Amino acid sequence: MLDLGFVSAILAEKNFTEVIEFASENQFKCVEMMCWPKGKAERRYAGVTHIDVDNITETEISHIKASLEMNNIYISGLGYYPNPLDPDKKQAEIFIEHIRKVIKTAAKLKIPVVNTFIGRDPSKTTEENLISFKSVWPGIVKTAEENNVKIGIENCPMFFTKDEWPGGKNLAISPAVWEKMFEIIPSSAFGLNYDPSHMVWMQMNEVKPIYEFRERIFHVHLKDVKIDREKLDRVGIMAYPLDYHTPKIPGLGDVDWRGFFSALTSVRYRGPVCIEVEDKAFEGSPKDIEAALITSRNFIKQFIA
Repeated sequence: MLDLGFVSAILAEKNFTEVIEFASENQFKCVEMMCWPKGKAERRYAGVTHIDVDNITETEISHIKASLEMNNIYISGLGYYPNPLDPDKKQAEIFIEHIRKVIKTAAKLKIPVVNTFIGRDPSKTTEENLISFKSVWPGIVKTAEENNVKIGIENCPMFFTKDEWPGGKNLAISPAVWEKMFEIIPSSAFGLNYDPSHMVWMQMNEVKPIYEFRERIFHVHLKDVKIDREKLDRVGIMAYPLDYHTPKIPGLGDVDWRGFFSALTSVRYRGPVCIEVEDKAFEGSPKDIEAALITSRNFIKQFIA
């Protein structure tokens, strides 16, 4: 019914084959593979390249397919999360061009979904960013349609630190914004990569959107978050978000996982649910990182077969 996987970014030190073998050996069914351009990471968890779409060849495609088949694993989606609405237009074009490459690579590998961000100019209002979105995104979605690939937009605000203040670097943060996005681009190839944790720290219900946007959920991230109520009472919701919340592995935070999976099954979602590890408590060593994935798997197994 639901296929449990994980996001490959946390296994940055492993190569593609090692990631797939780890998934196979540890009872996972799929992996979301990171496809950042090779080079310096612009932030934590970015810059991971398990499939190099800039230099992919037919030989590499054959190797990927063979490795997946041998290990009985599939790729749930290709992931690349830049800021396509970056105020630096030249930089934005670089991001957009790479998204197109990821889409075309997904088509070659017969991977159904590419996961990314809408992007945002942090200094502009939501309304101003929607104007930019209307200019930039129809062309990207058209590329996806032409290649029979869907785009899953993650709902992370990308507002955590001073350089992302005040608006964050991803427009697609709430049901109100999603509604406007889907009015502007009604394409069936354009939807969500839904992560409940972001709703929780923004003080929103993480279950209700599953019912409202059931037809738009193409991919799911499983990440938890712990809100420190004492800190929140002291700094307020206008503070930098990391001043009052901490990303956690599933089961160690405040997400209503029972309600979450009840909603997914109620709307008959049939797709990947991928653990995303951003929990610093599990980053002390490679063993800690692997333990984070196994511990998360064990917790999530109570909700899926």
